[in-house]
Amino acid sequence: MLTPSAKALVPFVSVDHMMGLVHHIGLPRVLRELADCIEDDFRRWPHFDKTPRVASHSDVGVIELMPTSDGELYGFKYVNGHPGNMRSGLQTVTAFGMLARVDNGYPVLLSEMTLLTAIRTAATSAMAARHLAPKGATTMAMIGNGAQSEFQCVAMQAICGISHIRLYDIDPVATAKAARNLAGSGLRITACSSPEEAILGAQIITTSTADKQYATILTDNMVGAGVHINAIGGDCPGKTELHPDILRRSSIFVEYPEQTRIEGEIQQLAPDHPVTELWEVITGKAAGRTESRQITLFDSVGFAIEDFSALRYIRDRIVGTPYFKPLDLLADPDDPRDLFGMLARATPSDVT
Repeated sequence: MLTPSAKALVPFVSVDHMMGLVHHIGLPRVLRELADCIEDDFRRWPHFDKTPRVASHSDVGVIELMPTSDGELYGFKYVNGHPGNMRSGLQTVTAFGMLARVDNGYPVLLSEMTLLTAIRTAATSAMAARHLAPKGATTMAMIGNGAQSEFQCVAMQAICGISHIRLYDIDPVATAKAARNLAGSGLRITACSSPEEAILGAQIITTSTADKQYATILTDNMVGAGVHINAIGGDCPGKTELHPDILRRSSIFVEYPEQTRIEGEIQQLAPDHPVTELWEVITGKAAGRTESRQITLFDSVGFAIEDFSALRYIRDRIVGTPYFKPLDLLADPDDPRDLFGMLARATPSDVT
């Protein structure tokens, strides 16, 4: 049997591996560590290659590639978004990603990213709230109780100290699911029958709905002064959650304006409407929350640098653990110029 050399083996993190690693470390700790890792990369934002995601849209969903590089490592994520999948018992979002060395192009990690995307999205939300939300916030309204909701709640607890979650979803079954999953988290959970009820007393409002349409989950009269809004459901053209008058009253913070103006809540506004890039707040280049009655809005659509951070975190965290498998992904001929010879010398008995 032909045995691939070590340099041709790529660590592969499967879904089972990812679940094992998260349980091994503990989800709250993973969220805290990943938020710090993402923040570290936001602090060196100018060093990254940045481009809006490469998207292929259809009537039923979107398939996207999200690439970036810091000059030493290159990373990309493949991700889909198909809201109708749930009717067929399929995930709305699935993903996988790869990290590679820039100097020789060789991959150093291949990983599932369906779970990891949910975790990094929640870590990014809480990292942003750490800089933008009212100090001492204790209560969050979680509007949209699908696959992302519990991760958001645990992240806000672990990173921002939130202790009370007010849940609402148009589907009461989803709310019951989220309440059940969060029952042992230490959070106080209130299931609500309307979005108006959910936002009562909340200093942070997170919206995470899935319908691919211009929707008004929050109307202007629902949002009072001093709150922080974490809008993560609007993530493609033609899909929003907030009434545009809310945006006009808010200080808006984004990941990458060129992408957010196409896919985020601000697609409803004029192309020159002022926004602040989150990395500028983190580095002190721009102000975040400046007064108590200010409405801050993190218009988050997800950006490749966050996936890069997540892959970098996983690459480092699997070292010395059983939560990966060396994958024979790359051809490795003895003579790099003799790929044909490597194939010709192989026999059926060499293949397992």
